[in-house]
Amino acid sequence: MRPLGNRRRTVRTARAGRAGRRAAAAAACAAALAVLTAAPAQAQAHGPASARTHGAAWALKDTGTPSVRFRGLAAVDRNTAWVAGTQGTVLRTTDGGTTWRNVSPPGAAELQFRDVEAFDARRAVVLAIGEGEASRVYRTDDGGATWTESFRNTDARAFYDCLTFFDRRHGLAMSDPVDGRFRILSTSDGGRSWKVLPNTGMPPALEGEAGFAASGQCLVSTGSRDVWLATGGAARARVLHSSDHGLTWTATDSPIPAGDPARGVFALAFRDRAHGLAVGGDYRPDQSSPRAAAVTGDAGRTWRPSATPPPAYRSGVAWLPHSRTAALAVGPTGTDLTTDAGRTWRTVDTGSYDTVDCTPDLGCWAAGEQGRVARLER
Repeated sequence: MRPLGNRRRTVRTARAGRAGRRAAAAAACAAALAVLTAAPAQAQAHGPASARTHGAAWALKDTGTPSVRFRGLAAVDRNTAWVAGTQGTVLRTTDGGTTWRNVSPPGAAELQFRDVEAFDARRAVVLAIGEGEASRVYRTDDGGATWTESFRNTDARAFYDCLTFFDRRHGLAMSDPVDGRFRILSTSDGGRSWKVLPNTGMPPALEGEAGFAASGQCLVSTGSRDVWLATGGAARARVLHSSDHGLTWTATDSPIPAGDPARGVFALAFRDRAHGLAVGGDYRPDQSSPRAAAVTGDAGRTWRPSATPPPAYRSGVAWLPHSRTAALAVGPTGTDLTTDAGRTWRTVDTGSYDTVDCTPDLGCWAAGEQGRVARLER
C-alpha cells in the first residue's frame, strides 16, 4: 500500500495539473472570444481569399472541389478534419487545410454524403442520405484508403438523415418516420455493423414531421447515453430526447416556427447534458426566418426562444470549446456569435456555410457550398 503522505502529494500534484490545464484552456478561450468580439464583421468575399472580420477570420482553405457542397464535417483537431458532400465526395486534411486528400469511397459518385463522424485521422464513418438504398453507411480504418459499406437501407420507406456517436464504439443514425415513428439505427462496434432498434419507445411522429439532412446536426449526443433529435416539417418543430442510448424518447415542442415542409429545427448542440442550443428557420432564400434559435437549460425538457436570434435561417451550430456561454451558428447568409449562451446572437461574417464544428484545442471549422471549407483563425 502506498504511504498516505505520498498519496496526498500525488493528489495535490494531480489537482494542480488539472487546475493548470483548466486555466490554460480558459485563457485560450478568452483570447479567442476577445478576437471574435473585437468589432463588427466586414462582408466576406466569396473567392479563395480569407474571410475576415476585424480580428477573427474564417480562413478559407482551397479544397479544389468547387462543384461539391459539403454538409458533413468532422473536426478532429486544429490540423485534422474530414468533410463529406455531394458526388460521393469525402476529403481529409491533416495539415490544417493546406492540402486535402480525396478519400471518397469507390463507386459512390451518385451518392450524397450528409454526415461524417471521425474518431481520429484514420477512423471515420460517413452517411449517405436518400430513399431506399441511397441511404448507406461506410467506415474506414486507414484514413480513407479503403472503405467498408457497413449498412445499406433496404426499406423504401426509410430515409436516413444524421449520425452521432457517444464514443468510439456506440453510435446511432436516424431515419425519417417509418410506420408513424422515427426509426433509429444502432451500432456497438464503431459503425462496423448496425441494427434497427425497436420503435416502442419512440413517440408517434406528427403529420409531415421529418428531420433535415442539412448539416449532420439533426441528431447529436453528449456523454455516454444522452441523445437529441431535431424535427420540422409539421405543425410544430420538436426536439426529442433519449437518456438511454435511443431506446426510449420524450418529445418537446420548440419555439422555432414550423408549419411548412421547409421550416423547423435544423441543428442542435449541447455543451453538457443540460445546456443546449437549437437553430433553424425556413431554408428557402426568399422566406424570412423569425425566431430561428432557442435555448434549453434542462436537457431539452423546455426551450426558450432567443431574445435576439440570428437574422436568417441557420443550419449548423457549435459551442466554442472551454466556454459556457459562447457558440457559433452558420447558414447560407452568414455566421453568428453568441456570448451569452444563446440568448442573443450577432452576425460576425457573411459568407455561406452549412455546418460548423469545434475541437478542444480551439480548432473551429466550417463547410458548405462550392467546395468551401474554412478554419477560424486570428
